[in-house]
Amino acid sequence: MITSFANILFDLDGTLTDPKVGITRSIQYALEQLNEPVPAADELTWCIGPPLLDFFATILNSRDDARLNQALTHYRKRFADVGLFENTVYPDCEDSLQKIKIAGFKIFLATSKPGVFAKKILDHFNLSRFFDGIYGSELDGRRSDKGELIAHILATEKLDSGDTLMVGDRCHDIIGGKKNSLRTAAVSYGYGSREEISSSDPDMIFDSMTQLASFLQSQNIPAE
Repeated sequence: MITSFANILFDLDGTLTDPKVGITRSIQYALEQLNEPVPAADELTWCIGPPLLDFFATILNSRDDARLNQALTHYRKRFADVGLFENTVYPDCEDSLQKIKIAGFKIFLATSKPGVFAKKILDHFNLSRFFDGIYGSELDGRRSDKGELIAHILATEKLDSGDTLMVGDRCHDIIGGKKNSLRTAAVSYGYGSREEISSSDPDMIFDSMTQLASFLQSQNIPAE
């Protein structure tokens, strides 16, 4: 029985906010600029979560660095100006984060999205106040792998992996947590299918942030 945690790492896209509009429109814009076929938004939801270059490599069926970086540049041009705010906070997110914070947990953001964008999003939606640290990838692609990012957070914040829970909606979140010996929780309302979530074998699955917050409140409050 899992009894207590001290630290919670949260993914962003599909876990705290629904970024579908901003991400899919920015992908479509990038493909338009490259004169490539443009799929409908609903055909691009699988792109929400993985590192940017990974999904562009799949969409373009290319490993050509110059081509992929072109796509990334076009994507970021639109996303940085417009797309990052075409986003909505899940209805129970703010209340749940507040309850988790009041219960005494340290909360950190762990997203493959560039940290500079992630901070702007949290600031825009007034969520930064709940976080003890906001971590994302670098614009040059460093730490876009979730396992590497989590390792960086643990080292920088001097967190004990045994006291830390990784929460996310995609297999990358769960796999990244397991690589660092963290316990893991998947949320089912994001962009990972039930099959994807099950195959990554998280320690727990929650159907809402409210459910997660209630579970954490029921645990032993971590010592300061």
